[in-house]
Amino acid sequence: MIENPSREEMGQILKEAKRIAVVGLSDNPARTSYSVSKAMQDQGYEIIPVNPTIDSALGVKAVASLKDIDGPVDIVNVFRRQEFLPEIAKEFDQIEATVFWAQLGVVNEEAFSYLKERGYTVIMDRCIKVEHALTK
Repeated sequence: MIENPSREEMGQILKEAKRIAVVGLSDNPARTSYSVSKAMQDQGYEIIPVNPTIDSALGVKAVASLKDIDGPVDIVNVFRRQEFLPEIAKEFDQIEATVFWAQLGVVNEEAFSYLKERGYTVIMDRCIKVEHALTK
């Protein structure tokens, strides 16, 4: 069963975070991944687009995969369907990152268990923009 950190814990994570890698970030302003990531960028977070099908989003050059990011990442925010989460979780485990965050409506127990067993903080089925607004 998936159990997210408390709202207070999520607020603390968001207060401490600086760099957010967004897996599945679209360069289309009409997409939720774009509007949510833009809102977080506007709040001062460094957004790293992770999408092999685009050149850039939000004025930032995209990388093809998490492994292509230079340096540590505080949060990996995932905008992909739930069946892709186990594969993304395995890639997450190979980079320097601490929090795996799957967007609203995205849940995968296999990925959750894999990451929790390795000691990571995992948040699923929560919108990072909404949580940020609620914990400010």
